[in-house]
Amino acid sequence: MKQEIDETVRASRALAAAGLTDMVWGHAAIRDPDGEGVWMKASGWGFEEIDAERVLLVSRAGEVLHGEGKRHIEFPIHTEIMARRPDVGCVVHTHAPALSAFASLDVPLRPISHDGVVFCDPQLPRFTETGALIATAELGAALATTLGDAPAVLMPQHGAVTVGPHAAAAVMNAVLLERACRTQLMAMAAGGPKVWSDSEEAAFKRDQVWNPTQREAGWNYLQRLAERNDR
Repeated sequence: MKQEIDETVRASRALAAAGLTDMVWGHAAIRDPDGEGVWMKASGWGFEEIDAERVLLVSRAGEVLHGEGKRHIEFPIHTEIMARRPDVGCVVHTHAPALSAFASLDVPLRPISHDGVVFCDPQLPRFTETGALIATAELGAALATTLGDAPAVLMPQHGAVTVGPHAAAAVMNAVLLERACRTQLMAMAAGGPKVWSDSEEAAFKRDQVWNPTQREAGWNYLQRLAERNDR
């Protein structure tokens, strides 16, 4: 229990340090190892405000099994994805501005930066059933189906979801997706992009630039940054 609570806190603080906070909205969730649901922050608090006292265990049915506070209405994002993806240990939902803007354009995400190579081959799916809140198990299941085995799914009129085997992977995917979308938006505003990595180079860079050691280095940096921000 303590490990899952700590991981939820660390994921939340890292997302805040990376600038992906949206006041009190957005959330990261960690799989409960006993299958009782997901650990996620309580509603009404920003990522940077999360500590062990503001983490809940929420069942697939939406019951708060541990902790004090109100659960987020969009808990089915996490419970339904984890029900369908046994490889996923953490799910992140964010409304970060660049990825939200990019999702509205209905254009491919090109590997024009190091960040973009993570999401280009195949292209990220887009969830188009609704732009409203994922407040039911049915919508959560539909989102999980759209996600498939991808590392992320764009949600036009809403935001995005990223996943990973643990918090470090899911959080880094969220950070990299926001950066990739921002970079492409900048290129598009300047009349491009005109060039980007081909599929062979993109595949090489996914291993060279974003191997587990490099991703861990980025995660550790976000942890240090969050600690400095707390002082």
